[in-house]
Amino acid sequence: MKATGIIVEYNPYHNGHKFHATEAKKATNADLIIAVMSGNFLQRGEPAFVDKWARTKMALSNGIDLVFELPYAFATAHAPQFSQGAIIMLDALQCAHFCFGSEEGAIQPFQNSHRLLTNVHEDYEQTIKEAMARGLSYPKALNEAYQMATQRADQSQIYADLRKPNNILGYHYIQAAHHIKTSMQAATIQRTGAAYHEDAMPGNPIASATGIRKNFFTTQSLRDIRSYSPQATHERLMHWQASHASFGSWESFYPLLRFSILRDGPERLSGIADVTEGIENLFYTAATLNDTFEGFMKDVKSKRYTWTRLQRMLTHVFTGFTYDMRKEIEAPSYLRLLGMTQTGREYLNEHKKQFKLPLVSKAAAFSDSSLTLDIHAANLYALGISKGNETPLMGADYTTSPIYFK
Repeated sequence: MKATGIIVEYNPYHNGHKFHATEAKKATNADLIIAVMSGNFLQRGEPAFVDKWARTKMALSNGIDLVFELPYAFATAHAPQFSQGAIIMLDALQCAHFCFGSEEGAIQPFQNSHRLLTNVHEDYEQTIKEAMARGLSYPKALNEAYQMATQRADQSQIYADLRKPNNILGYHYIQAAHHIKTSMQAATIQRTGAAYHEDAMPGNPIASATGIRKNFFTTQSLRDIRSYSPQATHERLMHWQASHASFGSWESFYPLLRFSILRDGPERLSGIADVTEGIENLFYTAATLNDTFEGFMKDVKSKRYTWTRLQRMLTHVFTGFTYDMRKEIEAPSYLRLLGMTQTGREYLNEHKKQFKLPLVSKAAAFSDSSLTLDIHAANLYALGISKGNETPLMGADYTTSPIYFK
């Protein structure tokens, strides 16, 4: 059986995700699609709209055959580490292809960009350092350095536009694939519908996950986002709303985040992963003064730090993920199975002996510091979702078996 791997968050699963899965399978002539999916905290540094088990059910109902969890240390990391962790897992799962959505829609520009930046690596890095020294944020510094590199390059070649968010991730997937020397072939699908950060627009069945969440939190009505997602997604969201106190957001998690900041104080916060340049003092002051997440962020946001970078720091503050803990986790060390279809089960039976990493279907049967961190993060997510109004599902990772979708 021939598998194609994709890297996802499904926050939540929507029509654009279904299009990607369907087209990826067609484009690569695959027998099944394997998804490496972030857990309960995401790459943009925020709690997932619903937990990984609900999102796994959405995926298995809509064209995904196997779902594996990208460990917390990579799921909440900057694009290069996020991409490398996911590509290592897809390679370990014996995927023939990996396929990502992009604004570019063709794979050759990404290969050209990777070749270019490999050849001018030292000058590129120096340009980034100089731009940051002038006060630019890291993403803006990267963009400036990249634009300079492409302007000086062979103009007969087409290079990927790395100002676009999906293209940026796509480039890092290509970079990671070259770094680990995988035999997987790369493919990309043209992104359709709304752009990554755009609001959901009535009449357009494909909206960004960001737009869908924004629409819901504005109206608090699942009916208003019904048209943007498959029926199975809507049903899972309805079930979630009926059985949980809230959907995941920093607004609902903020009381616990605020407590964490005020409890730890600046000295302990300085040891948290990604916290740098004395910003721990600003976090402490802002938490003291603000009883809403919006007010807190207004006090800490600056030109030097993007919203996403700040949220990643705060995610690590909330979970207690330190620099020292990060140093211990260099690469994914297991394959945590969240769910499978019958086709997925057949693939496991056929290929699992060739997997390059241990397959984990029962958390209690495997000991690993990264897995311990994943379970810790899941427990804290459950506490944030409950908001003290119900008994949180602590320890669910130990009691929940991989979902089997027949």
